[in-house]
Amino acid sequence: MALSLLNISGGRASMKRMLLLMLIAGICVPIEVVFGQAAAKGNGTDVSSSSSSRLSVANIGTLYTYDSVIGRAAWPAIAAAVDDVNSDPTILPGTRLNLISHNTNCSGFLATVEATDPTLSALQYPYFLRTTQNDYFQMYAIADIVTYFAWREVIAIFVDDDCGRSGISILGDALAMKRAKISYKAALAPRASRSQISDLLLKVNLMESRVYVVHVNPDSGLSLFSTARSLHMMTKGFVWIATDWLPSVLDALEPVDTDTMNLLQGVIALRHHTQDTDLKKKFMSKWSSLNHKNSIGASGFNSYALYAYDTVWLAARALDVFLNEGRNLSYSSDPKLNDTNGSALNLSSMRIFDGGREFLQTLLRMNFTGLSGQIQFDVDKNLVHPAYDVLNIGGTGSRRIGYWSNYSGLSTVTPEVLYTKPKNTSASSQHLYSVIWPGETSVVPRGWVFPENGKPLRIAVPNRVSYVQFVSQDKNPPGVRGYCIDVFEAAVNLLPYPVPHIYMLHGDGKRNPVYNEIVQAVAEDRYDAAVGDVTIVTNRTKIVDFTQPFMESGLVVVAPVKEVKSSPWAFLKPFTFQMWLVTGAFFLLVGAVVWILEHRINREFRGPPRQQLMTIFWFSFSTMFFSHRENTVSTLGRFVLIIWLFVVLIINSSYTASLTSILTVQQLSSRIEGIDSLAAGNEPIGVQDGSFARNYLIDELNIAESRLVILKSQEEYSTFLQLGPNRGGVAAIVAELPYIELFLSASNCAFKIVGQEFTKSGWGFAFQRDSPLAVDLSTAILQLSENGDLQKIHNKWLTHADCSAQGNEIDENHLSLKSFWGLFLICGIACSISLVVFFCNIICQYRRFTPEDGEEAEVDEIQPPRPQRSVCSTSLKKLIAFIDRKEAEIKEMIKPKSIDIKRQGSPSSDGHTISST
Repeated sequence: MALSLLNISGGRASMKRMLLLMLIAGICVPIEVVFGQAAAKGNGTDVSSSSSSRLSVANIGTLYTYDSVIGRAAWPAIAAAVDDVNSDPTILPGTRLNLISHNTNCSGFLATVEATDPTLSALQYPYFLRTTQNDYFQMYAIADIVTYFAWREVIAIFVDDDCGRSGISILGDALAMKRAKISYKAALAPRASRSQISDLLLKVNLMESRVYVVHVNPDSGLSLFSTARSLHMMTKGFVWIATDWLPSVLDALEPVDTDTMNLLQGVIALRHHTQDTDLKKKFMSKWSSLNHKNSIGASGFNSYALYAYDTVWLAARALDVFLNEGRNLSYSSDPKLNDTNGSALNLSSMRIFDGGREFLQTLLRMNFTGLSGQIQFDVDKNLVHPAYDVLNIGGTGSRRIGYWSNYSGLSTVTPEVLYTKPKNTSASSQHLYSVIWPGETSVVPRGWVFPENGKPLRIAVPNRVSYVQFVSQDKNPPGVRGYCIDVFEAAVNLLPYPVPHIYMLHGDGKRNPVYNEIVQAVAEDRYDAAVGDVTIVTNRTKIVDFTQPFMESGLVVVAPVKEVKSSPWAFLKPFTFQMWLVTGAFFLLVGAVVWILEHRINREFRGPPRQQLMTIFWFSFSTMFFSHRENTVSTLGRFVLIIWLFVVLIINSSYTASLTSILTVQQLSSRIEGIDSLAAGNEPIGVQDGSFARNYLIDELNIAESRLVILKSQEEYSTFLQLGPNRGGVAAIVAELPYIELFLSASNCAFKIVGQEFTKSGWGFAFQRDSPLAVDLSTAILQLSENGDLQKIHNKWLTHADCSAQGNEIDENHLSLKSFWGLFLICGIACSISLVVFFCNIICQYRRFTPEDGEEAEVDEIQPPRPQRSVCSTSLKKLIAFIDRKEAEIKEMIKPKSIDIKRQGSPSSDGHTISST
């Protein structure tokens, strides 16, 4: 399919002395162009194994099919290139290129025998050099197109030869990187008849995918589209993507064939991108005259003509450099090649070009601008800047809807402009213009349909024996019923296409089936999908695709509860023990602080010690009812009291509300508080038969398997909970919330959910991996949720009594310190600030106060003589006595001393100091 250049080391010597290099182009059979030294004059036999560095004539040998789309386009270009090289004195001066061609007649065998197979990898044949774009890039371009339109599967239709198989193999790898795949490889014989093509298309038409990638020969490819049209496969819903063979055919049509274009309406195709340079336009302007010169016949222009022209120039430039560097053209025999007895292959005549390695390196160093663009090779021996035009065929021609390059992916901007910007192949930067698809529609085809082979979807349904409201067997069509079935049918009815399906019960009807087995059966293609109360968990999502959840679900713990009877000490229950202690302590603290702040200035807070102590207790607790009779007169005391009364108001209100709830609402209690306390014990736990809860408790919570009891029916739930762990029952049951809600409703709320829901999951419909139905049904489920139909179905099947209105556990009604520590903190800070300010004022007064002798004697009279103490004890005693005095007395005692000190320190008018003595 590509026009290529091959340099041979170890090839055979021809009748023209030696084989130097080849140009290859074609799809059915390559075009191979061979350079060789001119034959020696005389009898034409071999001469010595070396020759002069400058040739008088260099033969160019070409191998290709004359009467082919690529051959008819490449031949005039090759001939023109040879003429242009010979007329250019700067290239190979003194050497004339001589063109020798051979028709392979679409025979890959002849091309292989006469040269070397060009379809094989460059790693296997290191001297194989391709001068057109590698199919590797074309297949990645197709993968990007498939991803851009969000298709997941394609069917590859290709010619079963080396070129076709290798291209489709690369396409499979490229799609896999995009999380897509080839669902079927439809191989055609190289010369398939119309009946064979028809049989193949009938087969793929019965399959699910409607995206076809066509990678066939240009000379017979149109017959495939003609057959597809007769089978009505070029209509709405189909997608056809053709590789570069199709634009090569269309470009070569002169004039445009209306019937041919009608076959291809809506097809997307890739064409080699070549920049519209002046050099290219000049060559195209003389194309008609080039066709007239060759004897093969007129042909339309296509991109392979440009590559053929540039390949000749590449070979000529490289040969010119090779010779100018002083290298010789020499050949030697290969001792490994010997003729066997009776062999007519004449292997001994084969020769090896001794300078093959150096000449290959010369070719790889070439860098010039040709008709097709920049001719330069990368480290993988591919042309740099691979790019394609993305075409949409319609009307009487084709419309370019974008470009593809390995530098930026799909874009509506030319690659040459993007090369000047930073590389960006992110999904958000991929763009194409709108496409007119088969059937003359602009709506992007879905890319798949249900197979037209009479096989409806096989849907597995759990054959439940408990909680049959969700899903169960039914005697009437379609054979099943329940909440999950109604949701699925409602979602399917919202799809814009029919979904034929049949329900297949999974389970023996004696016990609930194991849901992991149902999911595994879907993954193993025993079912196409699973519909029911299937929980979406991690290990299941690894093997199947789930839809959007249609029911929220999670594991909860349900346990027996008993009613808490009222007691004479119920008034203590609103607060926790710590709350009572802290509240009482703050009552005493605030009373003491107010007494300290008011004692010196408020006579209501003075008196004998016993009376003052009673005042503190009375004032503290009377604030609880805002009935304190003592007035506060100090600013600091009032500040503390205001803050405390606010705290008391909040505490009283909360206590009243909590006590009301305790005395009026039924209280239920359970010794199990949730999953943590349940897992920490060693009592038996009930789980539903077939549920994932069993594996979850064992694998995730490390609960011993011996503790788990399988419960097969809703009646067993109630029986085992009532028996309890001591009488052969269970301490609690772990199950999904939807089941527990129905169970609690059926048991008249005799049991209770304890703790919180400790897992978050949901129920969804399971499909095989990469099934497009999972995506479409997810959208339909969201639509059901938005329009309210999902809730209506829920109410139809799952209406039940609400047990959540029952009272919570007693501990949940207890008010703890956690809810009030902020209030206590504020009150404590207010008390601390007030005391600091108060004592700072006291210390300032004490420093200004020095009792006189009489005052000291008076103090001694008040305080009877005691044993002599230390100076520190005496000072502390004086400070306490000072604090205990009234504020007014202290001020009166400080005032005259301040006046006397002022008089003693005042100077007279004559400069002497006036003394008071």
